Amino acid sequence: MKKFLAFVMAASMALSLAACGGSSASTATSTTTEATSEAAASTSGSKTDVAFVTDVGNIDDQSFNQYTWQGVQDFCSANSLNANYYRPTEDSDAARLEQMDNAVNDGAKSIVVAGYLFGNAIAEAQEKYPDVQFLALDVSASDLGDKAPTANTALITYKEEQAGYLAGYAAVYDGYKELGFLGGMAVPAVIRYGYGFVQGADAAAKEIGATDVNIKYWYSGGFAATDEVKNKMDGWYSEGTEVVFACGGPVCQSCDAAAQANGGKMIGVDVDQSGQFDTVVTSAMKGLAESVNEALTDALNNGWKFSETYSGKETKLGAAENCVGLPMSTSKFTKFTQEQYDSMYASIVDGTLAIDDSYDADVKPAVTTITVDYQS
Repeated sequence: MKKFLAFVMAASMALSLAACGGSSASTATSTTTEATSEAAASTSGSKTDVAFVTDVGNIDDQSFNQYTWQGVQDFCSANSLNANYYRPTEDSDAARLEQMDNAVNDGAKSIVVAGYLFGNAIAEAQEKYPDVQFLALDVSASDLGDKAPTANTALITYKEEQAGYLAGYAAVYDGYKELGFLGGMAVPAVIRYGYGFVQGADAAAKEIGATDVNIKYWYSGGFAATDEVKNKMDGWYSEGTEVVFACGGPVCQSCDAAAQANGGKMIGVDVDQSGQFDTVVTSAMKGLAESVNEALTDALNNGWKFSETYSGKETKLGAAENCVGLPMSTSKFTKFTQEQYDSMYASIVDGTLAIDDSYDADVKPAVTTITVDYQS
Protein backbone atom coordinates (compact mmCIF):
# COMPACT_ATOMS: atom_id res chain seq x y z
CA MET A 1 0.00 0.00 0.00
CA LYS A 2 2.88 2.38 0.67
CA LYS A 3 3.96 1.95 -2.97
CA PHE A 4 0.48 2.86 -4.18
CA LEU A 5 0.22 5.95 -1.97
CA ALA A 6 3.69 7.14 -2.90
CA PHE A 7 2.86 6.78 -6.58
CA VAL A 8 -0.40 8.67 -6.19
CA MET A 9 1.19 11.50 -4.24
CA ALA A 10 4.02 11.85 -6.76
CA ALA A 11 1.54 11.96 -9.62
CA SER A 12 -0.60 14.49 -7.78
CA MET A 13 2.34 16.81 -7.23
CA ALA A 14 3.40 16.55 -10.86
CA LEU A 15 -0.02 17.48 -12.22
CA SER A 16 -1.53 20.93 -12.28
CA LEU A 17 -4.72 21.34 -10.28
CA ALA A 18 -7.78 21.81 -12.46
CA ALA A 19 -11.53 21.61 -12.21
CA CYS A 20 -13.13 18.18 -12.24
CA GLY A 21 -14.51 17.23 -15.64
CA GLY A 22 -14.37 19.03 -18.95
CA SER A 23 -16.23 19.87 -22.13
CA SER A 24 -18.01 17.11 -23.97
CA ALA A 25 -16.57 17.85 -27.40
CA SER A 26 -13.55 19.52 -28.92
CA THR A 27 -11.23 19.36 -31.88
CA ALA A 28 -8.96 16.36 -32.25
CA THR A 29 -5.64 16.74 -30.50
CA SER A 30 -2.31 14.97 -30.81
CA THR A 31 0.31 16.30 -28.44
CA THR A 32 3.76 15.08 -27.53
CA THR A 33 5.27 16.18 -24.24
CA GLU A 34 8.80 17.58 -24.35
CA ALA A 35 10.10 14.95 -21.97
CA THR A 36 8.85 11.98 -23.97
CA SER A 37 9.78 13.55 -27.31
CA GLU A 38 13.38 14.02 -26.26
CA ALA A 39 13.58 10.52 -24.81
CA ALA A 40 12.12 9.01 -27.95
CA ALA A 41 14.48 10.71 -30.35
CA SER A 42 17.32 8.21 -29.91
CA THR A 43 15.31 4.99 -29.80
CA SER A 44 12.00 5.39 -31.61
CA GLY A 45 11.36 6.03 -35.26
CA SER A 46 7.63 6.48 -34.67
CA LYS A 47 5.79 9.66 -33.95
CA THR A 48 3.86 7.63 -31.38
CA ASP A 49 4.82 4.48 -29.53
CA VAL A 50 2.05 4.57 -26.94
CA ALA A 51 -1.15 6.50 -27.59
CA PHE A 52 -3.80 7.58 -25.13
CA VAL A 53 -7.24 8.28 -26.55
CA THR A 54 -9.09 10.50 -24.10
CA ASP A 55 -12.58 9.97 -22.80
CA VAL A 56 -15.09 12.85 -22.73
CA GLY A 57 -13.15 15.89 -21.54
CA ASN A 58 -9.45 16.62 -21.65
CA ILE A 59 -6.23 15.49 -20.01
CA ASP A 60 -6.45 18.10 -17.23
CA ASP A 61 -9.70 16.76 -15.75
CA GLN A 62 -8.08 15.64 -12.48
CA SER A 63 -9.76 12.28 -13.04
CA PHE A 64 -9.48 9.34 -15.44
CA ASN A 65 -8.01 11.23 -18.37
CA GLN A 66 -5.35 13.03 -16.41
CA TYR A 67 -4.13 10.16 -14.27
CA THR A 68 -4.23 7.61 -17.08
CA TRP A 69 -2.26 10.00 -19.28
CA GLN A 70 0.19 10.47 -16.42
CA GLY A 71 0.71 6.70 -16.34
CA VAL A 72 1.37 6.63 -20.09
CA GLN A 73 3.84 9.52 -19.80
CA ASP A 74 5.68 7.96 -16.88
CA PHE A 75 5.98 4.62 -18.67
CA CYS A 76 7.24 6.17 -21.89
CA SER A 77 9.67 8.47 -20.12
CA ALA A 78 11.16 5.50 -18.24
CA ASN A 79 11.52 3.45 -21.42
CA SER A 80 12.63 6.12 -23.93
CA LEU A 81 9.40 5.88 -25.88
CA ASN A 82 7.17 8.48 -27.47
CA ALA A 83 3.75 9.22 -25.95
CA ASN A 84 0.90 11.13 -27.59
CA TYR A 85 -2.70 11.74 -26.63
CA TYR A 86 -5.57 11.91 -29.08
CA ARG A 87 -8.80 13.71 -28.28
CA PRO A 88 -12.04 12.67 -30.04
CA THR A 89 -14.03 15.48 -31.63
CA GLU A 90 -17.27 14.29 -30.04
CA ASP A 91 -18.70 11.70 -27.68
CA SER A 92 -19.30 8.90 -30.18
CA ASP A 93 -17.89 5.51 -31.15
CA ALA A 94 -17.00 6.84 -34.59
CA ALA A 95 -14.97 9.72 -33.12
CA ARG A 96 -13.13 7.38 -30.76
CA LEU A 97 -12.32 4.98 -33.61
CA GLU A 98 -11.11 7.87 -35.74
CA GLN A 99 -8.50 8.78 -33.13
CA MET A 100 -7.42 5.15 -32.81
CA ASP A 101 -6.89 5.14 -36.60
CA ASN A 102 -4.78 8.29 -36.25
CA ALA A 103 -2.71 6.73 -33.49
CA VAL A 104 -2.03 3.60 -35.56
CA ASN A 105 -1.07 5.73 -38.55
CA ASP A 106 1.41 7.51 -36.28
CA GLY A 107 3.04 4.18 -35.42
CA ALA A 108 1.42 3.31 -32.09
CA LYS A 109 2.39 -0.07 -30.72
CA SER A 110 -0.15 0.25 -27.91
CA ILE A 111 -3.32 2.29 -27.46
CA VAL A 112 -4.59 3.08 -23.98
CA VAL A 113 -8.17 4.14 -23.20
CA ALA A 114 -10.16 4.64 -20.01
CA GLY A 115 -13.89 4.36 -19.42
CA TYR A 116 -16.73 1.99 -20.30
CA LEU A 117 -17.78 4.20 -23.22
CA PHE A 118 -14.85 2.71 -25.16
CA GLY A 119 -16.37 -0.77 -25.17
CA ASN A 120 -17.75 -0.69 -28.73
CA ALA A 121 -14.69 1.07 -30.14
CA ILE A 122 -12.30 -1.46 -28.60
CA ALA A 123 -14.43 -4.35 -29.86
CA GLU A 124 -13.97 -3.08 -33.41
CA ALA A 125 -10.41 -1.77 -33.24
CA GLN A 126 -8.91 -4.92 -31.68
CA GLU A 127 -9.89 -6.90 -34.79
CA LYS A 128 -8.98 -4.16 -37.24
CA TYR A 129 -5.47 -3.83 -35.77
CA PRO A 130 -4.37 -7.27 -34.48
CA ASP A 131 -0.72 -6.17 -34.11
CA VAL A 132 -1.57 -3.24 -31.84
CA GLN A 133 -1.97 -3.84 -28.10
CA PHE A 134 -5.09 -2.27 -26.58
CA LEU A 135 -5.17 -1.47 -22.86
CA ALA A 136 -8.61 -0.45 -21.61
CA LEU A 137 -9.06 0.73 -18.02
CA ASP A 138 -12.48 0.46 -16.40
CA VAL A 139 -13.79 -1.44 -19.41
CA SER A 140 -15.32 -4.82 -18.62
CA ALA A 141 -15.81 -7.77 -20.96
CA SER A 142 -19.54 -7.06 -21.02
CA ASP A 143 -18.85 -3.52 -22.28
CA LEU A 144 -17.63 -5.06 -25.55
CA GLY A 145 -21.15 -6.26 -26.32
CA ASP A 146 -21.23 -9.56 -28.20
CA LYS A 147 -17.47 -9.48 -28.84
CA ALA A 148 -14.85 -11.03 -26.57
CA PRO A 149 -11.48 -9.41 -25.89
CA THR A 150 -8.90 -10.76 -28.33
CA ALA A 151 -5.30 -11.67 -27.49
CA ASN A 152 -4.11 -8.12 -28.21
CA THR A 153 -6.55 -6.58 -25.72
CA ALA A 154 -6.17 -6.23 -21.96
CA LEU A 155 -9.18 -5.08 -19.96
CA ILE A 156 -8.56 -3.79 -16.44
CA THR A 157 -11.33 -3.21 -13.95
CA TYR A 158 -11.14 -2.53 -10.24
CA LYS A 159 -12.52 -3.78 -6.96
CA GLU A 160 -14.27 -0.51 -6.17
CA GLU A 161 -16.16 -2.12 -3.31
CA GLN A 162 -12.88 -2.36 -1.37
CA ALA A 163 -12.11 1.36 -1.69
CA GLY A 164 -15.75 2.21 -0.93
CA TYR A 165 -15.69 -0.01 2.15
CA LEU A 166 -12.58 1.70 3.50
CA ALA A 167 -14.13 5.14 2.95
CA GLY A 168 -17.42 4.19 4.62
CA TYR A 169 -15.71 2.55 7.57
CA ALA A 170 -13.33 5.47 8.10
CA ALA A 171 -16.12 8.06 7.89
CA VAL A 172 -18.30 6.39 10.54
CA TYR A 173 -15.37 5.52 12.78
CA ASP A 174 -14.30 9.15 12.59
CA GLY A 175 -17.65 10.24 13.98
CA TYR A 176 -19.87 11.01 10.99
CA LYS A 177 -23.38 9.66 11.51
CA GLU A 178 -25.36 11.33 8.73
CA LEU A 179 -23.89 10.22 5.42
CA GLY A 180 -24.84 10.33 1.77
CA PHE A 181 -23.92 8.43 -1.37
CA LEU A 182 -24.29 10.35 -4.63
CA GLY A 183 -23.75 8.12 -7.65
CA GLY A 184 -23.80 9.17 -11.28
CA MET A 185 -25.17 6.46 -13.53
CA ALA A 186 -25.90 3.09 -11.93
CA VAL A 187 -23.12 1.28 -13.79
CA PRO A 188 -21.22 -1.60 -12.12
CA ALA A 189 -18.23 0.46 -10.97
CA VAL A 190 -20.42 3.11 -9.33
CA ILE A 191 -22.69 0.50 -7.75
CA ARG A 192 -19.71 -1.36 -6.29
CA TYR A 193 -18.35 1.86 -4.80
CA GLY A 194 -21.71 2.56 -3.20
CA TYR A 195 -22.36 -0.93 -1.90
CA GLY A 196 -18.85 -1.10 -0.46
CA PHE A 197 -19.43 2.27 1.22
CA VAL A 198 -22.63 0.99 2.82
CA GLN A 199 -20.93 -2.20 4.05
CA GLY A 200 -17.98 -0.31 5.53
CA ALA A 201 -20.24 2.18 7.30
CA ASP A 202 -22.31 -0.67 8.73
CA ALA A 203 -19.22 -2.51 9.98
CA ALA A 204 -17.85 0.58 11.71
CA ALA A 205 -21.20 1.41 13.31
CA LYS A 206 -21.44 -2.12 14.68
CA GLU A 207 -17.88 -1.99 16.03
CA ILE A 208 -18.27 1.32 17.87
CA GLY A 209 -21.83 0.61 19.00
CA ALA A 210 -23.46 3.42 17.02
CA THR A 211 -27.14 2.75 16.30
CA ASP A 212 -28.00 6.12 14.79
CA VAL A 213 -25.99 6.10 11.54
CA ASN A 214 -28.01 6.93 8.42
CA ILE A 215 -27.14 7.01 4.72
CA LYS A 216 -29.10 8.76 1.98
CA TYR A 217 -28.42 6.94 -1.31
CA TRP A 218 -29.18 8.29 -4.81
CA TYR A 219 -28.10 7.88 -8.44
CA SER A 220 -28.39 11.15 -10.39
CA GLY A 221 -28.72 9.34 -13.72
CA GLY A 222 -25.70 11.00 -15.31
CA PHE A 223 -22.16 12.19 -14.63
CA ALA A 224 -22.59 15.86 -15.46
CA ALA A 225 -22.61 18.70 -12.93
CA THR A 226 -26.18 20.02 -12.96
CA ASP A 227 -28.47 22.30 -11.02
CA GLU A 228 -30.61 19.25 -10.22
CA VAL A 229 -27.72 17.54 -8.46
CA LYS A 230 -26.74 20.76 -6.67
CA ASN A 231 -30.31 21.27 -5.45
CA LYS A 232 -30.57 17.65 -4.31
CA MET A 233 -27.35 17.93 -2.34
CA ASP A 234 -28.42 21.29 -0.88
CA GLY A 235 -31.45 19.47 0.45
CA TRP A 236 -29.40 16.67 1.95
CA TYR A 237 -26.92 18.98 3.66
CA SER A 238 -29.64 21.29 4.97
CA GLU A 239 -31.41 18.25 6.42
CA GLY A 240 -28.31 17.34 8.42
CA THR A 241 -26.18 15.19 6.11
CA GLU A 242 -22.57 15.70 7.18
CA VAL A 243 -20.54 14.02 4.45
CA VAL A 244 -21.42 12.75 0.96
CA PHE A 245 -19.46 10.22 -1.09
CA ALA A 246 -19.70 11.86 -4.53
CA CYS A 247 -19.11 9.11 -7.05
CA GLY A 248 -19.40 10.04 -10.69
CA GLY A 249 -16.88 12.39 -12.26
CA PRO A 250 -18.09 16.00 -12.72
CA VAL A 251 -21.04 15.50 -10.36
CA CYS A 252 -18.42 16.16 -7.69
CA GLN A 253 -18.58 19.84 -8.68
CA SER A 254 -22.27 20.02 -7.79
CA CYS A 255 -21.73 18.19 -4.53
CA ASP A 256 -18.82 20.42 -3.56
CA ALA A 257 -20.85 23.57 -4.30
CA ALA A 258 -23.63 22.34 -2.04
CA ALA A 259 -21.17 21.28 0.65
CA GLN A 260 -19.54 24.71 0.65
CA ALA A 261 -22.90 26.47 0.84
CA ASN A 262 -24.03 24.37 3.78
CA GLY A 263 -20.83 23.71 5.72
CA GLY A 264 -20.76 20.05 4.66
CA LYS A 265 -18.02 17.61 3.70
CA MET A 266 -17.38 15.35 0.74
CA ILE A 267 -15.56 12.10 -0.05
CA GLY A 268 -13.82 12.12 -3.42
CA VAL A 269 -13.59 9.29 -5.93
CA ASP A 270 -11.12 7.58 -8.27
CA VAL A 271 -8.21 9.93 -7.49
CA ASP A 272 -7.09 12.01 -4.51
CA GLN A 273 -9.37 15.06 -4.80
CA SER A 274 -8.14 16.85 -1.69
CA GLY A 275 -6.20 19.31 -3.84
CA GLN A 276 -9.32 20.23 -5.81
CA PHE A 277 -11.89 20.71 -3.10
CA ASP A 278 -11.46 21.96 0.45
CA THR A 279 -14.57 19.99 1.44
CA VAL A 280 -12.91 16.61 0.77
CA VAL A 281 -12.08 14.57 3.88
CA THR A 282 -10.72 11.55 1.96
CA SER A 283 -11.02 9.88 -1.44
CA ALA A 284 -11.77 6.32 -2.55
CA MET A 285 -9.06 5.80 -5.17
CA LYS A 286 -8.01 3.55 -8.00
CA GLY A 287 -4.36 3.21 -8.98
CA LEU A 288 -4.93 4.36 -12.56
CA ALA A 289 -1.41 5.49 -13.40
CA GLU A 290 0.16 2.54 -11.65
CA SER A 291 -1.99 -0.04 -13.41
CA VAL A 292 -1.13 1.54 -16.79
CA ASN A 293 2.55 1.20 -15.99
CA GLU A 294 2.20 -2.40 -14.81
CA ALA A 295 0.26 -3.57 -17.88
CA LEU A 296 2.40 -1.73 -20.44
CA THR A 297 5.57 -3.02 -18.80
CA ASP A 298 4.14 -6.52 -19.13
CA ALA A 299 3.58 -5.97 -22.86
CA LEU A 300 6.99 -4.36 -23.45
CA ASN A 301 8.81 -7.17 -21.68
CA ASN A 302 6.93 -9.70 -23.78
CA GLY A 303 7.91 -8.25 -27.16
CA TRP A 304 5.05 -5.75 -27.26
CA LYS A 305 2.45 -8.42 -26.61
CA PHE A 306 0.51 -8.87 -23.39
CA SER A 307 1.43 -11.99 -21.45
CA GLU A 308 -1.21 -14.42 -20.20
CA THR A 309 -1.58 -12.22 -17.12
CA TYR A 310 -3.52 -9.65 -19.19
CA SER A 311 -3.97 -11.01 -22.71
CA GLY A 312 -7.52 -11.46 -23.98
CA LYS A 313 -9.33 -11.07 -20.68
CA GLU A 314 -10.63 -8.78 -17.98
CA THR A 315 -8.26 -8.50 -15.01
CA LYS A 316 -9.75 -7.09 -11.84
CA LEU A 317 -7.29 -5.22 -9.61
CA GLY A 318 -7.76 -4.38 -5.96
CA ALA A 319 -5.99 -4.21 -2.61
CA ALA A 320 -3.88 -7.28 -3.31
CA GLU A 321 -2.33 -5.45 -6.27
CA ASN A 322 -2.04 -2.11 -4.43
CA CYS A 323 -4.54 -0.60 -6.85
CA VAL A 324 -7.31 0.70 -4.59
CA GLY A 325 -7.20 2.61 -1.32
CA LEU A 326 -7.46 5.88 0.60
CA PRO A 327 -4.81 8.65 0.56
CA MET A 328 -4.14 8.62 4.28
CA SER A 329 -1.44 11.31 4.11
CA THR A 330 -3.97 13.87 2.85
CA SER A 331 -7.11 12.55 4.56
CA LYS A 332 -8.62 14.78 7.25
CA PHE A 333 -9.42 12.14 9.85
CA THR A 334 -9.34 12.90 13.56
CA LYS A 335 -9.90 9.39 14.96
CA PHE A 336 -9.28 6.85 12.21
CA THR A 337 -5.54 6.18 12.25
CA GLN A 338 -2.92 4.99 9.80
CA GLU A 339 -2.38 1.90 11.96
CA GLN A 340 -6.08 1.00 11.77
CA TYR A 341 -6.06 1.56 8.04
CA ASP A 342 -2.99 -0.62 7.49
CA SER A 343 -4.48 -3.41 9.58
CA MET A 344 -7.80 -3.31 7.70
CA TYR A 345 -6.03 -3.14 4.36
CA ALA A 346 -3.98 -6.22 5.23
CA SER A 347 -7.18 -8.04 6.17
CA ILE A 348 -8.65 -7.28 2.76
CA VAL A 349 -5.49 -8.48 1.04
CA ASP A 350 -5.31 -11.78 2.92
CA GLY A 351 -9.03 -12.40 2.59
CA THR A 352 -9.96 -12.37 6.27
CA LEU A 353 -12.13 -9.33 5.55
CA ALA A 354 -14.60 -10.29 2.84
CA ILE A 355 -16.53 -7.55 1.05
CA ASP A 356 -19.58 -8.26 -1.08
CA ASP A 357 -18.74 -7.25 -4.66
CA SER A 358 -22.30 -7.34 -6.03
CA TYR A 359 -23.32 -4.74 -8.58
CA ASP A 360 -27.00 -5.47 -9.11
CA ALA A 361 -28.80 -2.18 -8.52
CA ASP A 362 -31.90 -4.08 -7.40
CA VAL A 363 -30.15 -6.27 -4.79
CA LYS A 364 -29.02 -4.10 -1.90
CA PRO A 365 -26.22 -5.12 0.52
CA ALA A 366 -27.36 -6.52 3.85
CA VAL A 367 -26.88 -4.20 6.83
CA THR A 368 -27.39 -4.89 10.53
CA THR A 369 -26.76 -1.60 12.29
CA ILE A 370 -27.29 1.40 10.00
CA THR A 371 -30.30 2.72 8.09
CA VAL A 372 -30.04 3.28 4.32
CA ASP A 373 -32.59 5.43 2.47
CA TYR A 374 -32.47 4.45 -1.19
CA GLN A 375 -33.98 7.36 -3.12
CA SER A 376 -35.27 7.44 -6.67
